[in-house]
Amino acid sequence: MDIKLHDKNFEPFLSKEIISKAIDTISNAISKDYQNNTPLFLGVLNGSFMFCADLLKAYNHSCEISFIKLASYQQTESTGTVNELIGLNEDLTNRTVIIIEDIVDTGNTLEKIIALLDKQPIKEYKVASLFLKPSVYNKTIPIDYVGLEIPNHFIVGYGLDYDGLGRNLPEVYKLKSS
Repeated sequence: MDIKLHDKNFEPFLSKEIISKAIDTISNAISKDYQNNTPLFLGVLNGSFMFCADLLKAYNHSCEISFIKLASYQQTESTGTVNELIGLNEDLTNRTVIIIEDIVDTGNTLEKIIALLDKQPIKEYKVASLFLKPSVYNKTIPIDYVGLEIPNHFIVGYGLDYDGLGRNLPEVYKLKSS
């Protein structure tokens, strides 16, 4: 069933089941790589909050979580400028940090996060993204764990929003073509 958020219409794109399988895939891969380590999951707010919660529930090893908030979107378009709204407060000395992104499209937000982490004495960082848009990703930063590669659609639901609406939807919708 289609939905309307503000002035835009969205159609179903990804079901809860598909999203859940993608999260299990990421959790299993991180578990394999870090079962004898205690990584710090760094969730990128606001979009990753549902993904973070479900990923941590699926992750069966020791870990910690923290959050950072950056903003780069205005309505359905990336502004190209990333602003830091909430920063890191944890001691990251010799820590493995796994950045948890809801979606990676151009990579501008991810680049800003990496620049912030490069100022810290961390052991290493990895990137986990529930969604990746390879057709518009234009950075060289490796995305180590990818749930689903998707076309360059504007999507909402499962934490992603359109001007504040749609984050609470348990499935993902894409902007309907006019």
